[in-house]
Amino acid sequence: MSFRIHKWDEVPEKEMTPLLSRKVIWGKNQNLALFYLKKGCHLPAHQHVSEQFSYILQGALRFVIDGNEVTVTKGEVIHLPSNIIHEAYALEDTYDLDVFSPIRDS
Repeated sequence: MSFRIHKWDEVPEKEMTPLLSRKVIWGKNQNLALFYLKKGCHLPAHQHVSEQFSYILQGALRFVIDGNEVTVTKGEVIHLPSNIIHEAYALEDTYDLDVFSPIRDS
């Protein structure tokens, strides 16, 4: 079969920290990650070769990108180009759906 249907309820959830967990669906060239960030969660400054789209399903994240702060809320999508240094803070309990291409391993 050349396609597959995934059910989020069947995707294993991995606790990254007490404030952060994720579910990931893997493709050949990209991956889709559903993150749950509890209010107060901080993702330290980092960068990766993967281009990233972050779609906020619920809640709000404050991103710091090249020293600029931007808040992304429910219904909004932020595009982060490859290799840009960024960090994020959960301003409230947040569900964030991210697409990474090429695949991000960590």
